[in-house]
Amino acid sequence: MKLAVSGLAADRGAGIIFENVGFTLERGTGLVVIGPNGAGKSTLIRAVAGLLRPSAGTVVLEGGGEEWPDVAAACHYLGPANAMKPALTVRENLTFWRDFGGQRDCDIAAALEIVGLAHTAELPFSYLSTGQRRRVSIAKLFLNRRPLWLLDEPTSGLDAAAEARFAELLRDHLEDGGIAVAATHLPLDVAGLRELRFGAAVAA
Repeated sequence: MKLAVSGLAADRGAGIIFENVGFTLERGTGLVVIGPNGAGKSTLIRAVAGLLRPSAGTVVLEGGGEEWPDVAAACHYLGPANAMKPALTVRENLTFWRDFGGQRDCDIAAALEIVGLAHTAELPFSYLSTGQRRRVSIAKLFLNRRPLWLLDEPTSGLDAAAEARFAELLRDHLEDGGIAVAATHLPLDVAGLRELRFGAAVAA
């Protein structure tokens, strides 16, 4: 399996955000996209995920077969927002995402155990701290099997211990043959990640 991005460009009406971006990632490889706020990191992740249409270029997943015919089928997208309803419990929120994603990989209790939050299952999401909310959002990655992780500021709001744990989970994903693209302004302690550096921020 291979993710091939070629000649990608995006604009938001007032001008080009980035252009001529290309990279290829095979199984077991990851890319970290770094740069200042406003440089286009999040836009790139959304374009690769198919959440916005690029102004030029292509994003192709090769070798996924019938199971993973394209990026949309093969990816988990973890955005900067946690995408949870505050009034619902942690379990209720994760139940929605588990059922939405199909092709279950592990149950909710196991996913929460992975991120160290098994004790929060019956709590309303609104009761959790900022870091706990992010960790619950990360737990979504384990409910449904997907070989491609597209991550936008995945460690935002995490403390040092949780950042280290996330790095372990990302390493495990890559060692298991997964692919990952992560946009972040914080370091990810994962050896072997390739780097794509974006330049100065684009004026609003």
